[in-house]
Amino acid sequence: MKPINLRAALAALLILLATPAFALSLDEAKAQGLIGEQSSGYLGIVTGSPSADVKALVQDINSQRKALYIEKAKEAGVELKIMELRTGERLLKRAPDGEYVRTPDGKWIKK
Repeated sequence: MKPINLRAALAALLILLATPAFALSLDEAKAQGLIGEQSSGYLGIVTGSPSADVKALVQDINSQRKALYIEKAKEAGVELKIMELRTGERLLKRAPDGEYVRTPDGKWIKK
């Protein structure tokens, strides 16, 4: 077995510790105007050329939302589409000034 080069191991460790995390939060992405709420109850991407982080964030949150909407729709005895639209209306109304929302005709506007 070869001995581990201590300098190389230390250098690798320092590089890993110095590398910042590039994960983007929902609030950060909304504040930067990268994503916004839609009347469908799901997030949408505002920017024309989103990063992989933005795409992953939207996909992850939308899949979580869909699971919750399915559960809530069953509890309420309504179709999934109804739950999505009702929630979408509330999310659009609650979006703070300065964030983007998508109108029913498909246009992104800054609230």
